[in-house]
Parts: sequence; C-alpha cells; structure tokens
Amino acid sequence: MPRFAANLSMMYTEHDFPDRFAAASADGFTAVEYLFPYAYDATELRRRLDDHGLRQVLFNAPPGAWESGERGTAALPGREAETRSSIDRALRYAAALDCPRLHVMAGLVPPDATPKERAEHRDTYLANLGWAAERAAAQGVDILIEPINGRDMPGYFLSRQAEAHEVVQEVGAPNLKVQLDLYHCQIVEGDLTTTLRRDLPSGRVGHLQIAGVPDRHEPDRGELDVGHLFRVVDDLGFEGWIGCEYVPLAGTSEGLGWLNDYRGDTA
Repeated sequence: MPRFAANLSMMYTEHDFPDRFAAASADGFTAVEYLFPYAYDATELRRRLDDHGLRQVLFNAPPGAWESGERGTAALPGREAETRSSIDRALRYAAALDCPRLHVMAGLVPPDATPKERAEHRDTYLANLGWAAERAAAQGVDILIEPINGRDMPGYFLSRQAEAHEVVQEVGAPNLKVQLDLYHCQIVEGDLTTTLRRDLPSGRVGHLQIAGVPDRHEPDRGELDVGHLFRVVDDLGFEGWIGCEYVPLAGTSEGLGWLNDYRGDTA
C-alpha cells in the first residue's frame, strides 16, 4: 500500500518548524520531507527524527538565491561550481539524516531563450546531473529531478514528464530518477492514470507527491479522484513514498480526513 510522508514545509505551519516533527508523528506519519534543512544544524534535525520515530525521505539541494526568486542552478551555464558545491553540502546533510533522496532543482530559463541557448541549458543540466549522480552513488543516495508547472513557477526549465524521463535515460545513471508530482503533472498534461501505468513500471520514478488541483490544498479537494490514484499506485506495486506537498486549507490535522479514510479502507 502507498506510504505517505508529511511535507513539513507546507504542513503543520501552525507550529514552529522544529515542532512539526512531533505534530506529524502524532498524526500517524512515519516519514517526512521538506524543502530545505540548511537553516538548522543536521544533528538537531536528526534528534527530532529519532525522538519521534520518523524517517527523512527527501529534501532539496540548495537552490541558489531562493529569497531573490531563484529556483535552482543545475541548468544554468556558468553556475557549475556553485551547483556542485551545493550538492556536496546536501549530501553531507543526507548522510547525517540518513536520507536516501535529494531533489536537484534545474532553475529558471528566460522566456525568450533561443533554441541554442536552451540547448546550452540542457547540456549544463545533463553534465551537472551526471556529476551529482556519481557523487551521490558513493553514499547510496538517489538524485531526483521534478517537472514543475509553469503557472506556479514560470520559466522553470523542466515541465513535462517525457522530458524528465529523456534526461534520466540520456544521463544513464541508475540513481538518477524522476520525482513525479501528480499536482504539477495534472496541471501541465493530465492523464494521470496513464502516466502512472506507463512510468512507474519503468523503475525511473523515485518519489511521488500529491496535492489537490487546482488550489494545492488537501488531495481530495478539487478535481482529482485520489482514492482511484492511490489504488493505481498500489496495484502497480510502487514501493516508494508519496509526499504530501500541499497547503492545508484550515489546520493540518483537521484536514487529514482523506488520509484517515484511506487508512480505514486499507485496514
């Protein structure tokens, strides 16, 4: 059955970040993910995980100047040294937190970029991902790339599932995988059942995420039939995690009816 990880960057924001681990555990989560750990000492985060019986299953490598609007550097020519330094930093945190997956963000590309410029971005992306995957393999970590919709993140380099799978296949590293966020995928291309049935058996999907469409609240709010999607994931034998990367509408614990219903159906 699908396993769910609480995203502590979006959920439990009624608590200070260090207290979100306890809140997630109290609601029955056994794993967490979040965007970035770097504002906290790794030993403190590990203590929170251990104290509450939680596993860290995913976080992002440093994305450049996030507060200034940057959304990754891996596909930005001229930023290779920064990108690789950030991945080394992320891997140190991954080792301390026993985290098996890192999401490496590509970055934003100008809307008027020429085909030649886009090709340069792609070449940079492939080279950085190949380097990152080789570096991460030494400690048993998967590097993930995620297609992100252009409504939420205009100009993001990677937006479609086929593009992500092409990148993974071209790099050819067994520990480079796709992070399939069903929220982003529904907005960009839809057809989620077919996408899951096509891509999960490939072995190239390392992590799933879920949120309601179109407003990114609880998964059962909006146009997705999440019960059906979870059954598809279960039928396909996916053994990874589903990250709950959504913004609760009115209190995190109060909005977990969808998860409690699912747990009841599978009990």
